Amino acid sequence: MDVGKSAEREPRVNGLTALGRPVWGTVCVYVVCVLAGAGAGRLVGLLADWLITLPWAPLQGPARLLASAPGPVLPAAGSVAGLAVGFVVQHEELTVRLTDECVVLTRKGRDRTFRHDAIATVCRDGKQLVLLGHDGGELAREECDMDGDRLADAFAEHGYAWAAADPHEAEFRRWVPGTPELPDAANALLKARQEALEEKGPSDDDARELRAELALLGVVVRDEKRRQYWRTHRRSDPA
Repeated sequence: MDVGKSAEREPRVNGLTALGRPVWGTVCVYVVCVLAGAGAGRLVGLLADWLITLPWAPLQGPARLLASAPGPVLPAAGSVAGLAVGFVVQHEELTVRLTDECVVLTRKGRDRTFRHDAIATVCRDGKQLVLLGHDGGELAREECDMDGDRLADAFAEHGYAWAAADPHEAEFRRWVPGTPELPDAANALLKARQEALEEKGPSDDDARELRAELALLGVVVRDEKRRQYWRTHRRSDPA
């Protein structure tokens, strides 16, 4: 089983259900990262040893420095780097906490809380978890590798409406610069977001912030292979 696609639902405690990677999965991630880092460190040492035998090869100075390091140093340094990578992976993973009153989504140490009465539908769109509001807009769209059946059961247990797919999927259209159906402000934001997607991908903070700006204009955006698709929705008047 791919640990990246598994999820563990903890028992309900005081009405709370928590969803995230199981403990054994987290341990596996760290072990794999540390072993990969140690292996990379060993390979760097072997490469340095080989480079210093080739007087014409570039980077002779750094290669000699690495080759002079005691045997365990480079694998140890690689292990530490692998441990850091494992921490980053864990830090960027989505965790979901559910009660009958609200949903809390946590990623990169930041919590986002959504009241139950503000959520019309919860669904999976590919590998993303989507929370939809009553006006058809998206409250949240987050990368989520958790098992769909576990998610569906957990949300249904707390009384949230669950859909197997995005009910608005057919409304999305691919964005092209200057789309006449969109206001100039939305086209400008989508252009800036396209640049962020191409440079850093959909998880980049700029891409996420621009998604939020588009939502204020009543535009919902989803990504497929760094291409943007959009739809509009009727915005609710602010309370």
